[in-house]
Amino acid sequence: MGFTHLDRKGRPRMVDVGDKPQSRRMARAEGFIRLQPETVRLIKNQGIGKGNVLVTAELAGVQAAKHTPALIPLCHPLLLSKIRVQATLAAKGVSIATEVACTGQTGVEMEALTAASVGLLTVYDMCKAVDHRMAITKIRLLQKKKGPEG
Repeated sequence: MGFTHLDRKGRPRMVDVGDKPQSRRMARAEGFIRLQPETVRLIKNQGIGKGNVLVTAELAGVQAAKHTPALIPLCHPLLLSKIRVQATLAAKGVSIATEVACTGQTGVEMEALTAASVGLLTVYDMCKAVDHRMAITKIRLLQKKKGPEG
């Protein structure tokens, strides 16, 4: 099977999904940012000078999902019906879990992955003054569904 996003001359193109039927689409993704124990403590105690890290990361993830076609070439603009981004503080860092859904002609995997990625980047940005050893890891797609159950 060839690449669907390349024309016969190897140039990038957006795939034409116009003839595909509308169906319920859903995708879930996750990622993790490893932090130093002191950074975890600061987040827990609202001690990061830029504000509430977890809530800000969640909002950033929502915004990122909505703007995925502007960030990732060849992604179709979609009317998203659900975006859930949950940032959770753990002993060794912050995990981000996302779920995105729509009724459309193409999937929402990139929106879910973008939401997780930008949520983690937001944690990084907010904590970079206090933690120089942060590492974003384990960004991955957990699930994608197509059909009536979404």
